[in-house]
Amino acid sequence: MFFRNPEESHAHSLETLNWLYEHDDFMESIGTLVDLGCGSGLDLEWWATRTTRDEGATPLNIQCVGVDLCDTPVIARKYANITYQQTDFEQQIHTPHKKKYDVLWCHDSFQYVLNPLDTLKLWRDIAEPGAMLCLVLPQTTNLKHRNLSIIQPTGFHHYTLVNLIHMLAVTGWDCASGFFRKPANEPWLSAVVYRSDIEPMDPKTSWYKLAETGLLPKTAETSINKYGYLNQDDLVLPWLDKNLYWYGQQ
Repeated sequence: MFFRNPEESHAHSLETLNWLYEHDDFMESIGTLVDLGCGSGLDLEWWATRTTRDEGATPLNIQCVGVDLCDTPVIARKYANITYQQTDFEQQIHTPHKKKYDVLWCHDSFQYVLNPLDTLKLWRDIAEPGAMLCLVLPQTTNLKHRNLSIIQPTGFHHYTLVNLIHMLAVTGWDCASGFFRKPANEPWLSAVVYRSDIEPMDPKTSWYKLAETGLLPKTAETSINKYGYLNQDDLVLPWLDKNLYWYGQQ
């Protein structure tokens, strides 16, 4: 448990949300969004209340759906453009707006998934072509002050930048066009990827075969062609702030 209350969790979400909000064309293109593991609904409220950033500040009126196991959050009753599904997001998720979702947002929840590959395939099924998936989750291994620390927060699997990229690509999410963030000395991974037209593959698909699909970042392909596997030290990846980050020595 990293956050003491919903406000702390939302403050952490804003580190990614505020970068997304800088991209006007993207924000104005969103018709439907699902918050997977929405909790108290503060992130959901953020999405539901976005406006254009010009002088007129026109409401974007994004049609938002919150999914969680808890009772309906109060926020879901406050806005006409929010609906709520009390269900397990590893199971069937409804698409109530006559179309699939343009954005799938999941902050501090994916680590609780029992079957991550099946879940990523399910989420791909409810996503529009080219839809964006935004994941923020704790990494269980971290380099801190030059020492390797291993943590196991409440959750069922270990996640690193390398195996997250493999999971996403093998389930049909485009990492080549995506954005990634793993701050040094912080146990958090962020991934922003897109639904590809390539169908999910056998989870045992080799790194070589995966590189041939075009779903991996270029620096990942280079590393695989050199070693036969993906070495994190070779990764140079973009983030939403338009900078490139090298993930060697992390």
